[in-house]
Amino acid sequence: MPRPSPRISLAASAAAPFVAVLLAICQPPCGGADPSSTSIPTDFAAFQKEIAPLVLDKRPVDARHWRQIEPALHHLAVQHADRLASMTPEDRTTALASLAGFIDRARTAAAGTPVLAPGRTVIGLLDPDRGLEPREITAIAGAYGGTTTIFKKDEDGETLDTVADAFLAAVRAAAGGQVPLTVVVLGHGLPTEIQSYHIRFERLVDALVDGATRRGAPGGAPAVAVDLGRTVIVCDDCFSADFLINLCEGITTRCRDRGLDLVSLPVCIAGTNRNCVGHADVGAKFVPHFWKDVIELYFIRRPRPRQVTLRDFFENVDNMMYGYGRVAIVENAKVTGWRLVDAELVQDPVVFVPLAATELAALREILGLPADAPLARWLDAG
Repeated sequence: MPRPSPRISLAASAAAPFVAVLLAICQPPCGGADPSSTSIPTDFAAFQKEIAPLVLDKRPVDARHWRQIEPALHHLAVQHADRLASMTPEDRTTALASLAGFIDRARTAAAGTPVLAPGRTVIGLLDPDRGLEPREITAIAGAYGGTTTIFKKDEDGETLDTVADAFLAAVRAAAGGQVPLTVVVLGHGLPTEIQSYHIRFERLVDALVDGATRRGAPGGAPAVAVDLGRTVIVCDDCFSADFLINLCEGITTRCRDRGLDLVSLPVCIAGTNRNCVGHADVGAKFVPHFWKDVIELYFIRRPRPRQVTLRDFFENVDNMMYGYGRVAIVENAKVTGWRLVDAELVQDPVVFVPLAATELAALREILGLPADAPLARWLDAG
């Protein structure tokens, strides 16, 4: 039997060499929430025990689908815990069931969004230190008709700063064009930066916003609207959900401060959930677990679909990733549940989708908020 390849975490301190991450440990649970009210448990296990059964009684769904949206419902509930705390227990349960329906509708609406498809520009940024190769992005993107540009520090004369600047310039230019854009980042990460190249989220915010304001501006004048709805950002590194939340909030703030109309945020796919590190297998090659599964499902296996969409991440990628750190419980040849065996390996990817004005209005109605109440422009869709 072949010996399993060792695994490493994708976390690394700014000063430590890459090999030091062998000691990195995920801090369970992946997805700590901000405490704000006792009516909604901030601990996910407590939410599962105390709140989830009440919601399922009011809005039953099958077990597999529920485990896909339950964490998203928990985060949305904690996000609005103060408002939910002001409701009666019955009204709160009704609102939570409606929020679950809201998440499902958002997933359905976004499911057809292309990630890898004919005619898309794909820009990749690869960690410079270990065996990530451009082909790990170019091959799969090319298989679906995408045009790829890969950035990685591996040539004489290049520095981390020059590669970072070139990557951001490419994103800025692509965000200003008419061709749909997918950005793929593979490497080390922190909640506030792409650690491999010390790119703080604010710099990526500026590249995206500056690019979008150049698109279609009459007479060369800057546009007053920022529409990133055809942009998809995939991050497979540690704390990628935290980074992408910072990115979405940063875009929202930057648009407000500059008096720009934010039409849409980008779709964001995080290979690791909140407060969670990513992992990679080290053998003949070094490939992060999340992107390795994407390659397995949509490059190696046949037949290939015409394009890879968010539905594929909601379903097949999510199902494959759910097996890290867990073992399936099989009864009568069917998977009836999962048993946690290694919390360190659990990184449960998450997709953030932009919310349109009509969706924000629906969310305010569920929560009983005024029509002008400020809300996040993104949704954790599970």
